[in-house]
Amino acid sequence: MMSDQNTTFPLQARPTETPGRAMRALADDEGAATAEYVVATMAAVSLAGVLVMLLRGDAVKQILMDLVRTALSVAG
Repeated sequence: MMSDQNTTFPLQARPTETPGRAMRALADDEGAATAEYVVATMAAVSLAGVLVMLLRGDAVKQILMDLVRTALSVAG
C-alpha cells in the first residue's frame, strides 16, 4: 500500500476532514465548463489548421479556380 508523507494516516482522510466534506470537494465541478471550452477551442483550432494545410495544396487551388471560372462563365 502506498502512503503519503503523513505515516499516521496513509492515503486516508485527515482527522480534520469529514467524509461529507471530502465528497462535496469531489462533487464540485467548478471550472469544468472552462475546461470544456478549452477542449472545444483546441479542437476548432486544430481543424482550422488542417483546413489551411489542405487549401494550400495545388490540387485544391486548381479545383477552386475551376469552380470560380465555371461560375463566372455561366453568369457572364
